Amino acid sequence: MSTMRKTVDIRSMDKLVKILGAYDENLNFLSSELNVVAYIDGVKMHIDGESEQVELACRAVSALVKLAEAGEEIDKVRTAYCIELVKEGREDELSSALEGVVAITARGKQIKCKTLGQKEYVEAIKKNTVVFGIGPAGTGKTYLAVCMAVAAFKSRQVEKILLTRPAVEAGEKLGFLPGDLQEKVDPYLRPLYDALQELLGLEAYAKLMERGVIEVAPLAYMRGRTLSNAFIILDEAQNTTKEQMKMFLTRMGEGSKMVVTGDVTQMDLPEGKASGLVHATNILEKVEGISVQRLSAKDVVRHPLVMRIIRAYETDENGAGAKKATAKQKE
Repeated sequence: MSTMRKTVDIRSMDKLVKILGAYDENLNFLSSELNVVAYIDGVKMHIDGESEQVELACRAVSALVKLAEAGEEIDKVRTAYCIELVKEGREDELSSALEGVVAITARGKQIKCKTLGQKEYVEAIKKNTVVFGIGPAGTGKTYLAVCMAVAAFKSRQVEKILLTRPAVEAGEKLGFLPGDLQEKVDPYLRPLYDALQELLGLEAYAKLMERGVIEVAPLAYMRGRTLSNAFIILDEAQNTTKEQMKMFLTRMGEGSKMVVTGDVTQMDLPEGKASGLVHATNILEKVEGISVQRLSAKDVVRHPLVMRIIRAYETDENGAGAKKATAKQKE
């Protein structure tokens, strides 16, 4: 393949510093991912390599410039996402993902969507009564759902926030944990507590919990209840049975909204038990008022290595599935 050199004029030292990252880590990451050589001359970036890769790198840098102009922080995660969008030819859509504030933390930090998948997920929550958010760890599906719940409560769209999870985790048994049922499941609900405390502040959170305005409870506590004027989040829903999922979805009363989140690649149900999340999305996806949003590895907003780990597992599982299919055909 032919080689070439192209130059991107950043035009601002402030933007250049943002794009480069600490100790040039963003630039080094981009160079490594796209197999190009990039170096700085004033506020210009020169990129050498195979022509196709150089074109991709230039477009990725241009996308990063837009992020810098929007005042966004740029790290390796953002750089990796820009590279993914460029490969798909969707970098021009990036600005739409940054529009609007999802929530503001107790310390005044603005929470915004970081990927197009996250933006579509948030928009689906706004427009639908029930939303299923399915995706791997690190895509922000649970945190964004909590943000939307807090925003709905603050704007008086709902009177109560209810967060729940099934008490099934990685093969561990609750009987080995000390305390009553609530104390036993508290460790599993910790991510939800943490998100609420960040968004509301510890004092406001404690008061709302005391008044019962915020309720964090195991899924078993939902049976027999009707939940009206509430924002209800079911987390780790891949670990529900079909019966539990039906029970949960039919708790919804007037004026309520539900978000169900889960990762179908991390099920901890006993062997032979079908996941209520998989079953529900299969039969409800086309029901009016229900939206199924699928986040993917490219929506991961943790370390870029998490994205690679998820993709490696997906490749392995796809390969195993293909081998099984071939074996059955031979039989």
